[in-house]
Amino acid sequence: MSLMISVSGIRGVFGTDLTPANLTQFTAAFGHWSGGGKIVVGRDTRVTGQICEDIVCAVLQSVGCDVIKVGVSPTPTVAMGVLKHQADGAIIISASHNPEEWNALKLLNSKSEFLDESQGKKVIKISEDQSYSYKKYDQVGTVTVDDELLDYHIQKILDLPYIDRDLIASQNFSVGIDPVNGTGAVSLPQLFEALGVDTVHAINDEPTGIFAHVAEPLPEHLGDICELVREESCDLGIVTDPDADRLALVTDKGNLFGEEYTQAAAFDFLLDKKTGPCATNLSSSRVAEDVAKKYGQKCHRSSVGEINVVKKMQEVDAVIGGEGNGGVINPDLHYGRDALVGTAMILQLLAERGISAQEYRNSLPDYYMRKSKMQLADVDGDALLEKAKSEYADYNPDTTDGVKIDFENGWVHLRKSNTEPIIRVYSEGISPEKAKELAESVVQRIQ
Repeated sequence: MSLMISVSGIRGVFGTDLTPANLTQFTAAFGHWSGGGKIVVGRDTRVTGQICEDIVCAVLQSVGCDVIKVGVSPTPTVAMGVLKHQADGAIIISASHNPEEWNALKLLNSKSEFLDESQGKKVIKISEDQSYSYKKYDQVGTVTVDDELLDYHIQKILDLPYIDRDLIASQNFSVGIDPVNGTGAVSLPQLFEALGVDTVHAINDEPTGIFAHVAEPLPEHLGDICELVREESCDLGIVTDPDADRLALVTDKGNLFGEEYTQAAAFDFLLDKKTGPCATNLSSSRVAEDVAKKYGQKCHRSSVGEINVVKKMQEVDAVIGGEGNGGVINPDLHYGRDALVGTAMILQLLAERGISAQEYRNSLPDYYMRKSKMQLADVDGDALLEKAKSEYADYNPDTTDGVKIDFENGWVHLRKSNTEPIIRVYSEGISPEKAKELAESVVQRIQ
């Protein structure tokens, strides 16, 4: 493994791939790109977070940036910090769902959005050329601390016209949480207190950055929270990843909602309040379309990647967006995935409709997704995608990002990996067997 550099930032295993040297180089490049402006810096709970934070803040100052340090904070909270302080950007020190030995720098621009491709490439070029310069003693930046940013973020959620704190409080909800020793351990209890949710049962809620299980909120890692919800008779279970931008739900029966269904519930909630389209990426479940159709709206699809969903949302003026990995993007707050606003919206939905989480989940259609891959080795991946396009021309495939073929009872999405010599094959069907059958028939036909 080596340092992974992309338009959204850098990531790697701290001490081998990610080092003080390359943290310095990349941070200086970002500070220079931002025009030596005001930069918000926040981090997740990882053990190396404080070291990285010290380096990042000092380097930003040395290239003339004024730093607003927000400490251990969810990624969406840091994003809100850019808006609160009208900053020129932000650096979030978090390797998201990677294991605890990893760390990363994630970069936001002055609009509080992840850098797009052209912005990211400029930062990478400045870093490679080392075309930044350090300032003299009388031109270095300052550091100020904002330790009230989470309060601000939560207050902005409460200020949304469709979040009714008194209604939520009146339900006497009992919730179970698993923030996997990340920033949700700090932010979720405070959110629940603000919403009047008094009964909170927690596991893995010490913000140590030593994750009690694999940090990605996938079914195979979430047995303990399902058990907790059943044992404590909770109304809802909430799971976040280490930087609390992804949200997975557990019903009152202790069953996983399915991470694809987090955004579906958010879409259902918001489209009931506001008229307009929604947007998600090409690899997300068809349930998003079903929900949009219920309200006579269109669900637009973008390339995979949060910034691509955001761009699509802005292009079509979507009232809500997200990603099937448990990402809810509510533009009334900010253009980024946010587990905190997602949690408030789900509680509001259950309170308004007077139904249990399991009853609500049962009201949504069931789809089953399968994720597999084709090894490329000596095979030309682009030629395979071209073949898929011509073989399935009758189905009008979407070629925005690889090739996606929609069938009556499911879909198959083929796209080249950016990081390894494979083609990712995502498929979805009305049964696990159907998802497998669709994927295998497409792979067979193009090989």
